[in-house]
Amino acid sequence: MIRSQETLNMLLDSISRFVRERLVPSEEIVAETDQIPAGLLEEMKDLGLFGLCLPEEYGGLGLTMEEEVLAAMELGKTSPTFRSAIGSNNGIGSTGIVIDGTPAQKEKYLPRLASGELIGSFCLTEPEAGSDAASLRTTAVRDGGHYVLNGTKRFITNAPEAGLFTVMARTDPAGKGAGAISAFVVEAGTAGLSLGRIDRKMGQKGAHTCDVIFENCRVPVENLIGEKEGVGFKTAMKVLDKGRLHIAAVATGAAERMLADALRYAMERRQFGKAIVEFELIQAMLADSKAEIYASRCMIVDAARRRDAGEKVTAESSCAKMFATEMCGRVADRAVQIFGGAGYMSEYGIERFYRDVRLFRIYEGTTQIQQIVIAREMQRSFER
Repeated sequence: MIRSQETLNMLLDSISRFVRERLVPSEEIVAETDQIPAGLLEEMKDLGLFGLCLPEEYGGLGLTMEEEVLAAMELGKTSPTFRSAIGSNNGIGSTGIVIDGTPAQKEKYLPRLASGELIGSFCLTEPEAGSDAASLRTTAVRDGGHYVLNGTKRFITNAPEAGLFTVMARTDPAGKGAGAISAFVVEAGTAGLSLGRIDRKMGQKGAHTCDVIFENCRVPVENLIGEKEGVGFKTAMKVLDKGRLHIAAVATGAAERMLADALRYAMERRQFGKAIVEFELIQAMLADSKAEIYASRCMIVDAARRRDAGEKVTAESSCAKMFATEMCGRVADRAVQIFGGAGYMSEYGIERFYRDVRLFRIYEGTTQIQQIVIAREMQRSFER
């Protein structure tokens, strides 16, 4: 749902201009230094990017799902690192509080997340629990006015910079499955919370991940999200339904950027006396990419509108995430092919995108998990 087309157009124009003028020229610096310049982060805060999707009453812009995916497509047209810097504040690092948090929890944390004062992080994955999230082993045992957390979370986005962690832990150690899992808000600096070394990754330099370790970490009872045990897994799944549409939109934006770069190169590169864009096999790769991007945009916007209308979109968000991220990988491969030997060289930038976008098919649910989710939703629909 778009509340005001004029206001949305102004926002999208501002984001697009910021991407072109400030972020794209900084991509190589970030790739070389593994850091986003502090000045750029401040500009992102000033533009309100850290609070795009947070409620207006807490200082955010309160974008609807349809508005959010359109903004995410614009942000996707540069290095995924920049989107990752603000992504957890607008998504998995805050959505649990927005959806299921108490009024006090929202008042305490959401304004600071919206301003960028706090960076949020979402702690679900563990060394032995990734796709099988319900099997997580981190425990939270009630001890008077606190819960004592023990366990390790792995590959946690923005953890090195985070001031706030949404943590999934098992509050019923004897219980099995999702019903024993609860969600907690844990502040950085809490005794017993520590971080592992920053991970070395295939791509997305500047977007940091690391282990988050809890050793007898005492968390106040009032930091239990919703102040209710046993609903943490449901909270996590709600978070991921929304997050998967966001990632699908980012992947689509990245595909649009890569296609634009490939088209420009094909128009300028000459072989056999003419621009390579004149060759039909090059045209086929360009056309296939354009058609798939168009299909992805349509799918994402449709699912976003359904979510805004109050419909359950578990299957639709998984369809969009699966299709868009797999499509993005195909567009990346074609783009490198169009560039030819130049596509393998770092100076042209397309090989960096080729590595960066590979992660889209893994995080917030692998393609294979999306297939399972879609099939199960189909079965449930049939049984109803």
